[in-house]
Order: sequence, then C-alpha cells, then structure tokens
Amino acid sequence: MTRAVVLLSGGLDSSTALAWAVREQGWQCVTIAFDYGQRHRMELEASKRVANALDVTDHRVIHVNLDTIGGSALTSKEIEVPKDQPKTEAIPVTYVPARNLIFLSIAAGLAESVGASRLVIGANIMDYSGYPDCRPEFLNAFEETLRLGSKAGIEGDPIRISAPLIRMKKSEIIELGLKLGLDYGLTHSCYDPLPDGSPCGHCDSCHYRRLGFGELRREDPLHYSD
Repeated sequence: MTRAVVLLSGGLDSSTALAWAVREQGWQCVTIAFDYGQRHRMELEASKRVANALDVTDHRVIHVNLDTIGGSALTSKEIEVPKDQPKTEAIPVTYVPARNLIFLSIAAGLAESVGASRLVIGANIMDYSGYPDCRPEFLNAFEETLRLGSKAGIEGDPIRISAPLIRMKKSEIIELGLKLGLDYGLTHSCYDPLPDGSPCGHCDSCHYRRLGFGELRREDPLHYSD
C-alpha cells in the first residue's frame, strides 16, 4: 500500500486533500500539522478533528517558530489581517515567508523516516491569494530537489509530491470533499477568528470559502460573525 505524508492545517483545502488521499486513492496517511507561531490555535485543533474523522492513526504536530522570523500578518499581531480587500497582483501580508518550503522539507524528512513515497499538499492557485509557494513551478522544483537531496531519491525511489487541488476552483474543491464525505464543519479557515472561535467572514480565506459554498448553493456549516 502507498504511504503518504499529508500536510494538514485543518483548513478547507488541506482537509480535502487528505480526504482525497484516504478515500479516493486509498493511501495509508500520516498527517502533519505545524505549530508555527500563528495568530491562533483554532487550525491546530481542527487538524486533529479532521485526522480523527478520516481515521488517521498517526497525526503529528511539529513546532517551528516562524514568528521569530516575522514578516506576516499570520505570525505577528502587530500586522493587521486585511479585510474586505479587492484582489490584486501583489503578494498579500498573510504570506508567511518560506512557509511551504520549510513545511515540505520537514514533511519530506518524516516521509523518509516512515517509508512514505508521497507528500500531499492542498496548494491551490485559483481562488486564492497568490502565494508564490503554492504554484506548480515551486512544487515541481521542490520535487526535483528531493530527488537530488534525499536518500530515497539517490536510491532511485524519489518522493513524489501530489497537489490534487492545484487548479481547482474553491467550489470544485468543496464539491470533491462533499462527494468524499468530508464534514466541513470540522475545518477552520479564518485568518483572524473572533475570541469565541467563530470566523470573521471578511478575510481572504473566509471570502473564498464563502464564495465556494455560495457557487454550489450549499450552506457552509460554520457560523460567521456577521
């Protein structure tokens, strides 16, 4: 059976990618979440809920203090999370410098440790904020780096990266998850939730999530502050 390490933030995309790996591909999955100094812990709690719901028996949380690097609204409360902003070509302040580069590197180390041949990431370039480390070019280059710089690659069995959602609209991602029986009420997407944990409804992540459910004429199981 194929073994995979799945990056699971607890958000809509990563949870759908896990459902795809488990229920569509039939892979045995190890999930990995990162406590990286983010603004809140809601997504870490969501990652555990989703892993349990999809019968993952090996879910790991790894501490990486990206808040010591700074430079992002997701790791610094001194930088405001943009709300109700029009989409532009500029990379938003919610971009965390080198986040996926670091996370994929650690996930690749775990993959070698547990004998997994796949890394699964819920990266997406469609209804999203234009993060450079979510692009196919980056993932292809990183996969080549793994071939050159890992024991598995040198021995001729390189670790492959699967990004099943990379070119899907948010509505298509949600439709896939619903088809696979994923409970989106377990997930968390908001960048800047209220103290009670409810999503703000106005950040980019909330915007695209609501847009996706709206296009499908389906009700989002999360309750927004507005």
